[in-house]
Amino acid sequence: MSSPPKGQGTVKVDLGGREVTVPKGGLYDRYRMNPDLDAIARDPRVSGVDFFRRLPKTKVDSPIGPTLTPNFYYTMSTARLTMLAPSKAIRTRLPGELSPLELAPGLGIVSVMFFRYDVCDIDFYTEATVGIAVKPARHGKLGFFDLVTGLKNERLDAYVLSLPVSSDIAQVRGHDGYGFPKWVTDLDVDIDDRRTTARVANDAGGVDLALSAATPTQRAYMSGERVGSLTSYTKINGGWHSTLNQTNVLNAGTTRSTRDVTLQLGEGRMSDDLRSLKPKRTIQFDVMTEGQAALHMPVPTSVPARNT
Repeated sequence: MSSPPKGQGTVKVDLGGREVTVPKGGLYDRYRMNPDLDAIARDPRVSGVDFFRRLPKTKVDSPIGPTLTPNFYYTMSTARLTMLAPSKAIRTRLPGELSPLELAPGLGIVSVMFFRYDVCDIDFYTEATVGIAVKPARHGKLGFFDLVTGLKNERLDAYVLSLPVSSDIAQVRGHDGYGFPKWVTDLDVDIDDRRTTARVANDAGGVDLALSAATPTQRAYMSGERVGSLTSYTKINGGWHSTLNQTNVLNAGTTRSTRDVTLQLGEGRMSDDLRSLKPKRTIQFDVMTEGQAALHMPVPTSVPARNT
């Protein structure tokens, strides 16, 4: 897996009045979210761009100024640990309008995820998240279908507690534009078909959260064969919004065994968030060694009050 370019210099750009630095000559510097897909297709790290040709970009106003949506991720990899946690603990961290997705009465689903974006519209970065699986906000009676598809990564609704990132532009766009709890920290994510490792640093440079695991056996998919979606709920200026992230899975695998999966909790915001959920055990480990994604800008959504 390649690393971000070194020593190429930076340029300053304005995002809704916030000045951030981006790599000079990088995708954001060259295209400002309006990419030349033919040029990107020639990047040896990118296996193809057909997925993106079917997703036209739209110019929208946003808290970070006028921008094009969706944000394209041409080459990425991810790892997700899915855990069971008491619904009682989960509800202490959820806004009252949202309800946990339950595997059984009193037992909800939480996750820790790590991401590496090698080629994307806002250049290389990494991120990690602690999230809670929730019932779709505009859903009536929850069906078994929602639970099954959520566990398969095909369709999931979530509320994010923490979302550290490794770059300034990702932090400003994610925090100001999407309403996510993002901050910048040292964050290493390395994923290949043999090993998956990640380390999130805390403010003192120590370990906040770290993962070391054998990568599950991968299966290859044709572009467009397996497209999953994640809807995240955030509040922006006091109003609820939903953010859609579509993932085009190209190589991925799953295991229920945790024999060679080590998650280290240290001291920091991510570990504190995970501990507050009181997870009982890990039930699934998913790794996507190659994929693509389209992250749409948030849209206002109706989130009804819930009593349960």
